[in-house]
Order: sequence, then structure tokens, then C-alpha cells
Amino acid sequence: MSGDKPRITSPADAQLAELCAQLRQLAPDLQATGWPSQQLACCARYGVFEWFISPAYGGQAWSDADIIRGYLELSTACLTTTFVITQRTGACQRIEASENETVKRELLPDLASGKRFATVGISHLTTSRRHLGKAVLRAQETPGGFRLDGFSPWVTGAPHAELVVTGATLDDGRQILVALPIDTPGVTVPPAADLVGLTESQTGPVQCDRVEIDRRWLLAGPVEQVMQQGLGAKTGGLQTSTLAIGLAGSAIDYLELETTNRPELRAPTESLRFEWQTLKAELLFAAAGEPVCSNAELRSRSNSVVLRATQAALAAAKGSGYVKGHPAGRWCSEALFFLVWSCPQPVMAANLCELAGLNAGTVE
Repeated sequence: MSGDKPRITSPADAQLAELCAQLRQLAPDLQATGWPSQQLACCARYGVFEWFISPAYGGQAWSDADIIRGYLELSTACLTTTFVITQRTGACQRIEASENETVKRELLPDLASGKRFATVGISHLTTSRRHLGKAVLRAQETPGGFRLDGFSPWVTGAPHAELVVTGATLDDGRQILVALPIDTPGVTVPPAADLVGLTESQTGPVQCDRVEIDRRWLLAGPVEQVMQQGLGAKTGGLQTSTLAIGLAGSAIDYLELETTNRPELRAPTESLRFEWQTLKAELLFAAAGEPVCSNAELRSRSNSVVLRATQAALAAAKGSGYVKGHPAGRWCSEALFFLVWSCPQPVMAANLCELAGLNAGTVE
């Protein structure tokens, strides 16, 4: 890896704290820049993108537990950057888990080094728009590959991506997963959505109008329920909870600084910190393969603590926190994201019950 900084080779490396300090320093400028280009360049320089890819393609292949620890640190420093990395990683992991050796050799080394940017658009196959009767991105088999029509609704960083890992549904219900080059004729990237929070992730649709994609870009399928084939990162895992806990940590750190001169904040801050530490410990147990509760329960409780911790930080900041540019206001907006990002029905139901003051019981 090129650059004047040593690679981060474990979550214990001092360079991880150094990188996170840089991300914190850059975070206030995100609204002006509109995309975390400097942040992602820093991450590439420190070897962050290597964590998720095997040494065969230039990566480090960190363990699940180490990746969770790394994500915790990054998300505490800058949630937008970390979220973009999760979507980039989702693309990389699905490429590497495929049986398409040609695509893996062509793409993964440059993805590991940060020379290429890929992203993923699969929400329409998992949690988004599945209630609609017609698939939003459809595929028709052709002699040389597939013809794609429709759109992928939520693709992070699409204006900056060279390719997007996405899926489409055939008329018979089978599905495919492909690595779609953005410059393929018929692919367009409309303006990204103006989100309540994380707008700078530039998440929005990718449109396909009679796109002819060669079979060489096929990662999986045609098969029923292609997302159930174990191809890379699984939805409903620990990643979303990790980022929620990381963001909550930022808010609680702020509250602890405020307690220095405001003793009335000490009791609620200590209570939030204890809850946060408990959740973090349970997250790390789960990442090590020794869960103490279901992933859904962990996700529901992570959503709860990030909403309450960020709002507590806003309350402590008072009026200044409500002025655009203050981190407390930004954290509150970002926390709302966890109510909609890859949120399974049981988790959503538990969140609604808590918001309504009802006892939801155990989330399965």
C-alpha cells in the first residue's frame, strides 16, 4: 500500500486512533463538501479497505470480532464515512464470495487498495419495496447475459461508484446478483435523495433502461431467493447495531465532557454510559460467536440507546445544539436513520412499542 502512514493491522493499533482523530476533524466540513472524499482517502491510506478482503487479493481478512471493533471506532468518529464503508464492503464481500474468479481477480486488488470504489444496491431484494407486486428491477435472460429494466432504489455513493453490486428478478421469480459497471449503456444515476440525515452519503437510485449486461459480470443465480445463498455479508447481522452503538458513544462522550461543569448531567450520563457499555460487551460477545441475546434484540436495544443518547446530547447542548452545524443536532438526525436502515419487522415493532410506551417483550 502506498502512502506515508503505516497500515492499521488490528483494532489495537495506535494508528486507528490517529485515523479517527482525522475523521472527527473533517466531520464538520461534510455538509459543505457533500461527499466524504477526504475521509475515504484517509481510510485507504491507513489500509482500512484491506480489513474486509482476503490476502489473496491484497487484503488482511480481519476476523468478524476485529471488524466489529474497527467499525465501532470509525462510527464514533464519523458515521457518514463508516456507513459508506459498510456499503462498499458489502459489494466487496459479495464479489469475493462469488464463484466468478475472473471478476474477483480483476476487481478485488484495486478495491482493497482503495483505487476503485464499488457500492451495493440490494435493498429491493431484502427489506425495501418488497411489498410491491412487481419487482422494481427486472431481468430477462439473453443469449449473452441479461437485460435489466427498472431501478435499484437505495444505492450509497452511486455518483462516485465505478460499479454497483445489485440484483434483479426474472419473470419466473428467480433472481440474479451482478456486478454492474456504472458506465454500461442504459445505466443512469439520478440525483441522490435529500435525506434527513447522512445526506452526504449520496444515497439514491440507479436506473436501468434496457441495460445489456454480459454474463461475465454474473455473481450468482439465476436462483430463487438469491440473497439466501450465503453470498457475503448477511442482512440482519451485527453491522447496523455496531454503527448505532458507535454513534451513541459519540453523544455520550459529549455528555461526559459537559458534566465537568454541570453536575446535574452526571446521573443521566452515567446511566447511559452503563447501558452503552453493556450493549458494547454483548455486541463483542456476539461477534465472537458467543451471543447472549438474539441479533434482533441487540438491534432493537441499540436503536433505543442511540436515539436517547443523541437526544440527551441535544438537550444538554440547549439552543446551540439546535443550530445547524452543531454535532448534537447532526447526531440526532443521524440516529433517525437506524429506524429505517435494514430494519426487520420485529425490530420495527419493538421500536414502535417503546415509542408508544408499551412493553414489547423479547424481540425474536
